[in-house]
Amino acid sequence: MFSLGPAEWQAIEVTARLCLYTTIILLILATPLAWWLAQKRSTGRVVVQAIVALPLVLPPTVLGFYLLIVLGPRGVVGQTLENLGLHHLAFTFEGILIASVIYSMPFAVQPLTEAFSHLGRRPVEVASSLGAGMVDRFLTVILPMTRGGFVVAATLTFAHTLGEFGVILMLGGSIPGETKVLSVLIYDHAEAMNYPAAHGLSLMLLVFAFVTLFVVYSINRRFAVAKV
Repeated sequence: MFSLGPAEWQAIEVTARLCLYTTIILLILATPLAWWLAQKRSTGRVVVQAIVALPLVLPPTVLGFYLLIVLGPRGVVGQTLENLGLHHLAFTFEGILIASVIYSMPFAVQPLTEAFSHLGRRPVEVASSLGAGMVDRFLTVILPMTRGGFVVAATLTFAHTLGEFGVILMLGGSIPGETKVLSVLIYDHAEAMNYPAAHGLSLMLLVFAFVTLFVVYSINRRFAVAKV
């Protein structure tokens, strides 16, 4: 029977940190971007939408390859960091965190954009006419009325990060305690023909994926009923 060993627990710890940090960063970055996308109706909006959605159709290895070029020792960012006496970002946790944020961007931006679009401008305009500032409008009007979108965005981002493989392997490799996440560990187990371990971890992720989708659809159904 499969049991979690030190390697599995280490991969779980790295994966959990990656998922948590990615979700927090994306909720911060995606909120103003999604609000802008929900309000604008220009050609520039379409261009930004296409860029944000690019990871949905771009092979993960392609994105991982170009990030490796940019963040590696010979890349613009990596070489600049080394010239400053710092380490480049290839094969580091910080590197795969950047990759994860870029790769999971649409899973945060799109639910929030939809939630803001359904909200409309009227509630915010009313709050503004009553003297509410920008922060007050967000905390007392926008956030409560679009909380379902935030929950869906956070859930999908966390779950998608959990299953990332190609972009992580290309940029981070398989360094225990640093870049070896659960998906990479499953690949390593399968490559070593350790099928019981690969099956055990895969089953864990399968169950988590099902629960995540169940939660997302339940939230969408709840808020759809509430609007009716």
